[in-house]
Amino acid sequence: MMTIKQLFSILLARKILLLSIAAVVVLLGLTLVFVLPKQYTATAAVVIDSKSPDPISGMVMQGVLMPSYVATQIDVIMSERVAQKAIRYLRLEDSPQMRAQWEEATEGQGVFESWLSDLFLKNLDIKPSRESSVINVSYTAADPRFASAVVNAFVQGYIDTTLELRVEPARQFSRMFDEQAKQARDKLEKARAALSAYQKKNGIIATDERFDVETNRLNELSAQLVALQTQTADATSRASKAGSDTSEVLSSMVVAGLRTDISRQEAKLKELSATLGASHPQVVQLQASIAELKARLVYETGSVNSSVRTTSAVNQQREAQVRAALEAQREKLLKLKEQRDEAGVLYSDVDNAQKSYDLVAMRLNQTALEGQSNQTNVGVLKVASPPPSHSSPKFLIFLVVSIFLGVLLALGVTLLIEFFDRRIRVDDDLLQIAGNELLGHMPPSLTKAGKRRILPASNIPKISNRALPELIGSK
Repeated sequence: MMTIKQLFSILLARKILLLSIAAVVVLLGLTLVFVLPKQYTATAAVVIDSKSPDPISGMVMQGVLMPSYVATQIDVIMSERVAQKAIRYLRLEDSPQMRAQWEEATEGQGVFESWLSDLFLKNLDIKPSRESSVINVSYTAADPRFASAVVNAFVQGYIDTTLELRVEPARQFSRMFDEQAKQARDKLEKARAALSAYQKKNGIIATDERFDVETNRLNELSAQLVALQTQTADATSRASKAGSDTSEVLSSMVVAGLRTDISRQEAKLKELSATLGASHPQVVQLQASIAELKARLVYETGSVNSSVRTTSAVNQQREAQVRAALEAQREKLLKLKEQRDEAGVLYSDVDNAQKSYDLVAMRLNQTALEGQSNQTNVGVLKVASPPPSHSSPKFLIFLVVSIFLGVLLALGVTLLIEFFDRRIRVDDDLLQIAGNELLGHMPPSLTKAGKRRILPASNIPKISNRALPELIGSK
């Protein structure tokens, strides 16, 4: 086990080798700084708007608020579709030099655009900003103007691809909704035509109003029938009791006048009969007058009773007519109700077809607007410009790395040499190799001034670990 003291003694003894190796590595590193071609990195920044609502639907896109959305956008930027758009913007697919490099690298195998896309994607660097929606796009090339042009082409390709990814589904849905709108329009026209034909066939203008009028007519006929039934029952009852003491007879003015005249004539006849005798001409004449009045009374009473029977018959006939009219009105109302139900079904078909057509038309208009949209939620925050200074190789970075590698290599070489050629430089070396205890130290020689005399390195004997066992054995 090597101690710190032994390590320092080894480094001190081989300091020339150590410094030489470190110096050579540092010089090589610094030489690479000037030999390697300079690379320039151009950077552009884009921002994803996650708060503004969609200009067409007016809704905030919830997917933009998800953390995975930015990672998805980075994958889109690194996709071959965006790379090929950038290549087309730069017109590199027509470059003879790039095609010659492709043929040299692949011997004409594969697709030139895919090889060119992979070539550009290797030097493309995408870094999202921390806790924000900003994405930095960088590209490294030997020409600063070419690097900035490539970055701007990738940014524009990414914006166009984002717009296409949003517009293409809308256009597909627009075509689908256009077909559905045509079918819904045809269905609506057929439903309207069926309703119109039905209304024309049955003479229906306003079903609900006509139904209300007919219902009122039915109610009126019902009321008339009830009234006629009451009158008929009363007339029938009076006709069945026809006689001289019925209310109609008693209430008749003619009958009442005749009865009054008969009573007066009978009273006079009784008086004359008492004074003149039964055979007197006046008495006979008066009896003939009374008989005539009674005949007229019988006739008038019969006329009144006949009128009652006629009224009862008329009421029964009118009742039958109203009942027939009521039944006809009921049948008509039932038929009208049936027509209204059928018309209601046709109205419902028209209404449903109209709603379906309106819904499809609304979606068609929305998708048509989305398909014509040229706006996206990605904005350019920074346009790449040619960088004024190169990004690699960096002198300070190469210097630090060269020093680190030089020291590391020098330590490794020094320890490796010491492993194969071990020397005794300190007490620990002797104890570790010989395995015996140290007896003592020779005092250092002093100068006249009392200082420790330092002998030149050529006068100090050096004993290797291979010669030490022989030296100990001889003593």
